[in-house]
Amino acid sequence: MKNQVNKQFRGVFGIIPTPFRKSGEVDEQSLKRIVQFCLEAGSHGVVTPVNASEFTSLTDEERTQIIKIVSQEVDGKIPVVAGVAGGSSEHAQHLTKEAVKAGVDSLIAMPPYIRKCTSDEIVTYYQAIDECANGLPVWIQNNMPPIGTIMSPELMSKIIDSTKNVLYIKEECHPSGHLMTQMFNLKNAKLKGIHGGMASRFIMDEYDRGSCGTMPACEICDVHVQLWNKLEEGDMRGARDIFNKMLPLLNMEYMYGSVVYKEVLYRRGIIENPILRKSGNFPLDNYDHRELDQILKELKPLFKF
Repeated sequence: MKNQVNKQFRGVFGIIPTPFRKSGEVDEQSLKRIVQFCLEAGSHGVVTPVNASEFTSLTDEERTQIIKIVSQEVDGKIPVVAGVAGGSSEHAQHLTKEAVKAGVDSLIAMPPYIRKCTSDEIVTYYQAIDECANGLPVWIQNNMPPIGTIMSPELMSKIIDSTKNVLYIKEECHPSGHLMTQMFNLKNAKLKGIHGGMASRFIMDEYDRGSCGTMPACEICDVHVQLWNKLEEGDMRGARDIFNKMLPLLNMEYMYGSVVYKEVLYRRGIIENPILRKSGNFPLDNYDHRELDQILKELKPLFKF
């Protein structure tokens, strides 16, 4: 993609989970199928590897490998946003340089996620990423603990003002809508847009407040895109009808996280298996599977394929 600095990133940017083989290795073929699914679903962009990609369980080599495969598979059709959050400024710079070499269109990072930083250290961290961004737009990911660090609108505005390429925010702290409004009220002229997260559970409110997009895990990307298109068309009743049908699955995702993303991708025939690498997830039991059966049965009419 070209001229992304001047063009706003808008719409549904599906987050790509990382599929694994039973041997524990990254499943490259399943990864490519996820990318093709996002493209066919009409996703306006893709994002990886980030929280929904189990990025904390990946080696640096695997993170780079995934970014290269996704960028090659997308082949310039839509923007690729690469996750480059690191445990330190130096770590994030290394990942940023690798992502730039892979030909991505943008970069996204949380503050260091192991040792929590002071506000001044966070500013320095984003400045370090900015130095290596090679002119690519950079996103601030404002995420909740334990992995994330909650940043105030004032701090994020300071980061934007102190860098050249930090132009976007992914807001997924509570209450996301209020934080978006506070950020917009600061009237930072450099801010190009804010996307929501948290599986798009608050997309109706966020869109009304001025959000320019959303970054959910991509297992029902085709449905998210239909919802977004309704919003852009001004069909609020149609958008809300789709949202209400999605909500049971989004609530289940909120409870169980990555295990649901992968189970749905597996059931839709996109990945070979729903294996997780990340610790701390509850496995789905028989009751959960029965509930998911019913949820997907009601959502199926909205699936494109």
